Amino acid sequence: MEKFRMFFQHFQSSSESVMNGVCLLLAAVTVKMYSSFDFNCPCLARYNALYGLGLLLTPPLALFLCGLLANRQSVVMVEEWCRPAGQRRKDPGVVRYMCSSVLQRALAAPLVWILLALLDGKCFVCAFSSSVDPEKFLDFANMTPSQVQLFLAKVPCKEDELVRDSPARKAVSRYLRCLSQAIGWSITLLLIIVAFLARCLRPCFDQTVFLQRRYWSNYVDLEQKLFDETCCEHARDFAHRCVLHFFASMQSEMRARGLSRDAAGRGPEPPEMPSGLDGDGSRKAHLRAVSSREQVDFLLSTWYSSKPQLDLVASPGLWARGLNHRASTVAPGTRLSQHTDV
Repeated sequence: MEKFRMFFQHFQSSSESVMNGVCLLLAAVTVKMYSSFDFNCPCLARYNALYGLGLLLTPPLALFLCGLLANRQSVVMVEEWCRPAGQRRKDPGVVRYMCSSVLQRALAAPLVWILLALLDGKCFVCAFSSSVDPEKFLDFANMTPSQVQLFLAKVPCKEDELVRDSPARKAVSRYLRCLSQAIGWSITLLLIIVAFLARCLRPCFDQTVFLQRRYWSNYVDLEQKLFDETCCEHARDFAHRCVLHFFASMQSEMRARGLSRDAAGRGPEPPEMPSGLDGDGSRKAHLRAVSSREQVDFLLSTWYSSKPQLDLVASPGLWARGLNHRASTVAPGTRLSQHTDV
């Protein structure tokens, strides 16, 4: 159980692991969605292209937006780009690195859908059946232009009486399906070549800038997580103190009104809550220093409008007072900056 907890904490603290898992899940869902989808072309000249291209492009757009929503770094990237400079300058290179990472993961599921649709060919045949040049096929020589357009619009519907068992329909359908598969395999080969070149040529360039941008993109993400966790802990502790203060005040008022347990004859009154509230007062001293709503609002507005400088010079005692329950898995510099800022 302990090993499982440690593995889960490591997986939760690693944004890359989480997003890789989300990308694989979206890709698997995409394959399942397309395999279970029942495609039915309207077989109408005015709507074939709209319906076919819509099914070819609209689900990838929805999957792309889902990938952006599921990726926490997309929100962190936008916040880092839009935030005021404050005491910490913004590095456009880090934002570009985060944008590239977000787009790579968000495009995985849409590309899977497009490639499946092109290799299957149904959407392509429906979208472009009315756009085929009739002169490429000898079977249309004896038809009028209106008959040709009607026939081409009915090509995706092989059960229709007009095109059932027609060699011309099979020829047009085979031509469009082969063209669709050729485009799909070309895109697949192009993506494989680009990925191969990126992996092989990356070591040939200077890795310093890449490592720096990767480090600071991870730092921005972890810093925001730690700030959110520390704010939640402060809110919980703040609420705890407010509730205890309320009951302590009510206890005094009940004494003044003669409603104490001694007056009612119900036994001795329980001892008052100690001032420390719990046995962890020293560890949370810097949290309890913020003890009013005005101070909290000022702290939050300062954090957003004027991010603190990345300075590790602070009291040595703070190094041993980690607030985060995953403190041992985070770099000491990150913890120190977080606790100093809060």
